[in-house]
Amino acid sequence: MLKVALTGGIATGKSYVLDRFRRRGIPCLDADALVHGVEAAGTEATAAIASRFGDGVLAADGSVDRAKLGPIVFADPAARRDLEAIVHPAVYRAILAGLSGFALTGDYPFAVVDVPLLYETGGQKDFDRVIVTACPPEMQMARLIERGMTEQAARQRLAAQWPTEEKTARADFVVTTGGTFDETDRQVDEIYRKLTT
Repeated sequence: MLKVALTGGIATGKSYVLDRFRRRGIPCLDADALVHGVEAAGTEATAAIASRFGDGVLAADGSVDRAKLGPIVFADPAARRDLEAIVHPAVYRAILAGLSGFALTGDYPFAVVDVPLLYETGGQKDFDRVIVTACPPEMQMARLIERGMTEQAARQRLAAQWPTEEKTARADFVVTTGGTFDETDRQVDEIYRKLTT
């Protein structure tokens, strides 16, 4: 079973593309969803985050309150690196366990894992192929603002990631998501064909 990473900048359509593969019966994991489990109440990572950033970043239920933590780490690169050093190893362990489970329980040609910070964390070495989603930066900004983010917060998040051009230059496949859903679907279909033949 090929291990395929799906990455790209924030608001470039990764979730949509992941869903297209899932609808074709391909097993998929979403690193952002795994982060929520890692940052749940009572985990080692949550305790380490509270130790580093203070109990003020915890929600009433003891989980990490991402709305409180986000402004801290996106305004301070050192704080963001500290958070990543706590969270990323736990998330990668969960990804590897999930991929092992897929390999043991099914006869899948490949599995896809959505890892937004794949290149930034050096995670590409754990995958056989990489797909990058890409759209113009102004479209990323518009999508983030449409989601309710301020322009400043959107710019901070974009600045925290590698430029799209650097990611696409390293990719095995690129899905351009600046057009219609049908155009994106055709690109996903072509990648699916290439990975299953």
